[in-house]
Amino acid sequence: MSARVTTLASGLRVATDAMASVETASVGAWIEVGTRHEPADRNGVSHVLEHMAFKGTHRRDARAIAEAMDAVGGHLNAYTSHEHTAYYAKILKDDLGLAVDIIADILQNALFDADELARERAVIVQEIRHASDTPDDCVFDHFQQTAFPDQGIGRPVMGTEALVESIDRDTLVDFLRGHYSAPRMVVAGAGNVDHDALVALVDDAFAASAFTDDGGGEAPRYAGGEFREARRLEQVHEVLGFEGVGYRDPDFYAVAVFSTLFGGGMSSRLFQEIREKRGLAYSVYSFSSAFTDCGLFGIYAGTGEAEATEVLGLVTDELRATCDHVGADEVARARAQIKSGILMSLESTSARCEQLARQLMVFGRVIPIAETIERVEAVDADAVARVARRIAASQPTLAVLGPANGLPSVDMVAERLN
Repeated sequence: MSARVTTLASGLRVATDAMASVETASVGAWIEVGTRHEPADRNGVSHVLEHMAFKGTHRRDARAIAEAMDAVGGHLNAYTSHEHTAYYAKILKDDLGLAVDIIADILQNALFDADELARERAVIVQEIRHASDTPDDCVFDHFQQTAFPDQGIGRPVMGTEALVESIDRDTLVDFLRGHYSAPRMVVAGAGNVDHDALVALVDDAFAASAFTDDGGGEAPRYAGGEFREARRLEQVHEVLGFEGVGYRDPDFYAVAVFSTLFGGGMSSRLFQEIREKRGLAYSVYSFSSAFTDCGLFGIYAGTGEAEATEVLGLVTDELRATCDHVGADEVARARAQIKSGILMSLESTSARCEQLARQLMVFGRVIPIAETIERVEAVDADAVARVARRIAASQPTLAVLGPANGLPSVDMVAERLN
């Protein structure tokens, strides 16, 4: 990795990771603001703002923005998460200036036209309904809300239909001015990018803003509990989870190895026991969702109504077994999976670009690949068993969608683990 970082006078950070052998570049602006920074009565405003940034500026209308990027064969997109919002492009190396200009334009000069806002609210409502009609998607929103109730980090990124419909232009402008300050922003570029050239482009395109900084989100309070919604579906979608770890937690890499070993691949315990040996589910896996200062560990399974209770029992039994014993061979396989994923991602300009931004926002520095690999390699069987016990000791969270009559309660799951 050949990463360089420059902080402008405004506090905006510019980072690059040069890849001289490619003909493309990825560049984007990441802002340290997301769902956890929203007040409850404005849940979803970050996502609406992200959509509206593309709907016209003082210099370009929405069509002109799309045509300018299509004219050079580039791709422009954005997303919102619980902790940050990103606006990014992938282009040929000679079109870096255009990409920076467009991204700076939509972030600083968006009009938030009333007619465009009305249309886009309708589009987002359809997006919410689409997610609601996808049970193996929306069950994770219910899981997050149950794990972190009545707080920003637990609320859905898209908000609710009613809240989205209530967001007006003033709400967007106020939120933008209160959160999109330069010190909370990273412009990252990866690929065939010259660092000094990108710094000059960003310094010229991004004016010193008068935006304020309303600070970070509230401290997370993991609670756990249970959510169930009976639906007429062909499958039961169940997510069982526990309090996990954040990016800065010393156990972050041990939990990553544990998750991979437990349910992250075809040789994992869950896949082998539940799918291969018993044929009880097509999709079953574990995951670790990390945030800056907290996290979640969870297991998802999509299975039949008649099999749901057995699957939940097998998941808890496997977790308890992992707390008691972990083999050195399965740890080695999990470490190899993680390392290969890290090294393969180095071939993607988009992945390297996002990695730069995330590391600067979370750690305040770019972490060398060698350091990351060293931390993965340091995880042994004792560490995996220890973090498995740490996770299993927390209050479980259970979210279920579908025909789940007779499925054990979350308290019964907790008793089975003890």
